Amino acid sequence: MIPELDEYELEQQTVEQIRSSRKKIDAELSKTIVGQHDVVEQLLISLFAGGHCLITGAPGLAKTLLVRSIAQIFHLQFQRIQFTPDLMPADITGTEILEQETGGHRKMQFVKGPIFGNVILADEINRTPPKTQAALLEAMQEHQVTVAGQRYVLEEPFFVLATQNPIEMEGTYPLPEAQLDRFMFNVLIDYLPENDEVAVVKQTTSRRSAKIEPLFTGEDVKRFHEVVQRVPISEDVIRYAVRLASASRPGQKGTPDFVTNWVSWGAGTRAAQYLVLGAKARALLSGRSHATPDDIKALVHPTLRHRILVGYRAEAEGVTVDNVINRLLEHVPAP
Repeated sequence: MIPELDEYELEQQTVEQIRSSRKKIDAELSKTIVGQHDVVEQLLISLFAGGHCLITGAPGLAKTLLVRSIAQIFHLQFQRIQFTPDLMPADITGTEILEQETGGHRKMQFVKGPIFGNVILADEINRTPPKTQAALLEAMQEHQVTVAGQRYVLEEPFFVLATQNPIEMEGTYPLPEAQLDRFMFNVLIDYLPENDEVAVVKQTTSRRSAKIEPLFTGEDVKRFHEVVQRVPISEDVIRYAVRLASASRPGQKGTPDFVTNWVSWGAGTRAAQYLVLGAKARALLSGRSHATPDDIKALVHPTLRHRILVGYRAEAEGVTVDNVINRLLEHVPAP
């Protein structure tokens, strides 16, 4: 726990704690997770910045294990929701039941659903209909749920990680752009290199994994959010993030030709906000007290990947969203 100090001392001590604890975090995660360093960094950045993540990857790549391990390190309540075609909104938010009290009186009692946690794993979110997907919208944006006209505030910190399986798309319900935009990052998890995969097989078939020890508390995470927002960043770097997002929008003044040809919908203002916030968190996790253009560049792909919609011409030419983002980085000069 961080002791109670005045605002300046608290901020300085929190910065030092983040710097000194990064190696401890990696050491604890290595007990259960092998490799996936970029994935781990992006999830930590979103947690420190207070954002939500969409995780895209094939089955069997330890997505659930990774999320549970991070929740254990930060001593946060972990809840897993398996999304299925028959899942209803009340299965997520909770429902009211009729309860009989002593004396024969009856009253409606609200029973909380699995959304009432700190770290929520929405597994295979595209397997459930839009009505149920929308149950997450209010929780993600407002950190509250409304049931039968009654508002229930979620406990902070509140962090949603939703997974998608990119292989089987039949019978799925792709998330609408409005809901995708509420995720800070779209994190891609790929197959491990051979040496890392050998290490995973050896570790999981020879002994039980060591227990992960908590390093922080929920109160620490909330203070990390405050410190991240105070990290210095120059106006030139902010303008760089804004230009990257605006250059992805077709039909605008100064839009590059390749965007006009390939993109049907570009990133909004929230993309630039998350780029700047993520850059601040990355700077702290890297042991620096200010954000740089390199921090922006490192987070452009996970931030824009789910906010840019390519058109039919790009699909016909075999152009992917990541190809468009690569061209954006070449087109927009860094300060």
